[in-house]
Amino acid sequence: MPNSASASKRLRQSKDRRDQNRSVRTSVRRQIKKVRVAAAAGDVETAETEFRVAAKKLDQAAAGNVIHANAAARTKSRLSKAIKVAKQAKS
Repeated sequence: MPNSASASKRLRQSKDRRDQNRSVRTSVRRQIKKVRVAAAAGDVETAETEFRVAAKKLDQAAAGNVIHANAAARTKSRLSKAIKVAKQAKS
């Protein structure tokens, strides 16, 4: 339990930020899964469409320090690689 007014305020702010960051992180994970599922199924068009949304969400999460910038870049790279593999398997 916080003992001062400023500590109480910090606790409230922390909870609010935690809820917001959780929401962003969950949204990003959901979008990444959509790309991976579409790529695994061989649906390249859907995978590419979902990838654009995922890349934007990853960049926004990195900009807000929800995830590390390098983690966002690494994830985008791996997703685009999965899409390329799906394209080659299709043709």
